[in-house]
Amino acid sequence: MGHRVVPKEDPRLHVEDIKYRGETGDVSAHFAMPKGEAKLPGVVVICEIWGLVDHIKEVARRVALEGFLAIAPDALSPLGGTPEGLDKKEIGEVFSLIRKLDDQETIKNFVAAEKYLETHPHSTGKVGVMGFCWGGGLTNQLAVNSPDFKAAVPFYGRQPAPEDVPKIKTPLLIHYASDDKRINEGIPAFEAALHEAAIDYQIFMYEDTKHGFFNDTRPIYHEEAAKLAWKRTIDFFKQKLKT
Repeated sequence: MGHRVVPKEDPRLHVEDIKYRGETGDVSAHFAMPKGEAKLPGVVVICEIWGLVDHIKEVARRVALEGFLAIAPDALSPLGGTPEGLDKKEIGEVFSLIRKLDDQETIKNFVAAEKYLETHPHSTGKVGVMGFCWGGGLTNQLAVNSPDFKAAVPFYGRQPAPEDVPKIKTPLLIHYASDDKRINEGIPAFEAALHEAAIDYQIFMYEDTKHGFFNDTRPIYHEEAAKLAWKRTIDFFKQKLKT
């Protein structure tokens, strides 16, 4: 295990499962923040294709320990929420569930999470977003569709269409795995469009890693790469959201 797991009962944090109003109605989410009265920036944490599993909730708590309000919405809320054990299912079963989601409704549900953090009593009003795998692709779409995020960190996410890239107003820190052919095929066109549109971006490629290398509950976890990507991510959020 490459980090110290942050339990739900960590005495330094206020942690709760909440609901907020989204495009499709109430959206369930895991919320964490440091205890105290300080006003802090926020970070939306977007799940992998496996939904809002314990790993993603724990990532949100890690983010909170770094000095942020963190919210991890359940993307599957419109379908009744993430089923128990979804991360143990065959990928085909998971895809069939995710495909039932409406793309635009999903984007709006996560923009509503940004608004929740932006207007939270303990918020400075600055909000970033990070996501993994399916959530990395959604992070890119949020950068395209919402000018309100002040920083975005997609992990091995599907790239937006090149013609949509000029709509991005959000600084991007982009992580990729070296052994991830399907996703990486989209990098050259994405990077060319980012450069052409003069977007503030950085791309990092992690050698000898596979898609999903950050997830320490899976065999593809790569401790060294995960630690480095985490440090870069938190430094980026502190730079863009705390200054």
